[in-house]
Amino acid sequence: MEVTVKTGTILMKEGTPLPAGLEAASESLLPGWRAFQNLNGYALSRKIEAENWQFFCLAGDLHATAVGRDRQKTVISAVKQILASTAREKYNSLEVTEIAPKRFFGVPYLRVSAHLRHVQEDSLLTPPKDPLGKSAAHVKSPRPSALVLTPVEEPVRAS
Repeated sequence: MEVTVKTGTILMKEGTPLPAGLEAASESLLPGWRAFQNLNGYALSRKIEAENWQFFCLAGDLHATAVGRDRQKTVISAVKQILASTAREKYNSLEVTEIAPKRFFGVPYLRVSAHLRHVQEDSLLTPPKDPLGKSAAHVKSPRPSALVLTPVEEPVRAS
């Protein structure tokens, strides 16, 4: 079965660790990337979070434009451009958020928008340069720990 890339399609790097209980079918779309069948970003996020993992949506829109008459080939061409432009980023997923067909002097083209996504077991997204376990913000837990506020001492006023 060939994967159809549409709005909401999630692409994930091959070899990305996923929760053991996650049941979702995916197929190879591009070298090193798989696309989930019948699951958009919202549905996949709910399944991942049900296993006490996190599926982050990283800020910022990504856009690419590709010219062509065959819609799927043109979409895949635009997705390749987006993946190439973000190759240095530390993420493992991409969600196609919009596919807008357009014409310029009768020539069809598509403008594709996407968001970077990242799936991980940790509840906090750590900076890529921070080795695991070396940051006070790094928490490896299925549930975030409770925040404990300590009382602040009142300053002594001179009379």
